Amino acid sequence: MLDANALPPLLLTLRVATLATALAAVPAVFLARLAQMRDFPGRDLVDAVLTLPMVLPPTVLGYYIIVVLGRRGIIGSYLWDTFGVSIMFTWEGAVVAASVVAFPLVYRSARAAFEGVDENLENAARTLGASELAIFFRVSFPLALRGIVAGVMLALARAMGEFGATLMVAGNLPGKTQTLSLAVYSATQAGNDALANELVLLISLACVALLVIVAKIIKPKA
Repeated sequence: MLDANALPPLLLTLRVATLATALAAVPAVFLARLAQMRDFPGRDLVDAVLTLPMVLPPTVLGYYIIVVLGRRGIIGSYLWDTFGVSIMFTWEGAVVAASVVAFPLVYRSARAAFEGVDENLENAARTLGASELAIFFRVSFPLALRGIVAGVMLALARAMGEFGATLMVAGNLPGKTQTLSLAVYSATQAGNDALANELVLLISLACVALLVIVAKIIKPKA
């Protein structure tokens, strides 16, 4: 039977991971398409910056988020002074942290998927007078959808396991910002091995299920 202490972090993790993935997916797909289509000066640098969250330590990402969105941050100070809004030590902050970490997984998968689309099909649509927007929604996006969905599922799994950036931005407040990963940390620190084992099993099963789904999505059709 599920420990009552495991339910709040589980529900919060599902909410945070889902919203974070949705928040990351839209701009990631748009930027992936733009980077795949346009050859502009500095494209490789932009590509590297967009992929950077994949390789930077999560604590460094958390620090960047604080610098930008903290109460004294570049944008955060304006939000706080003008609207009294701050994401620090809130579940919304956990969403922002997880979305930053998840973003490059969607971006890289989407870009690879768009690069795999046959250009002849897109050019044929152009010769028929279709606009670039119509080509995107009627040709490119449907053909790249499997790769994009696979990236989204990987991003969801990554968002569910996010720890470092979330801890720095949202803190570890039970019932408020404590996700499964943070709950595992707290249970281990408190010597509650039974709860830690249950939480580890929950997040492991969830991530394995997502990876199995991704494998089925990207499996070539017979």
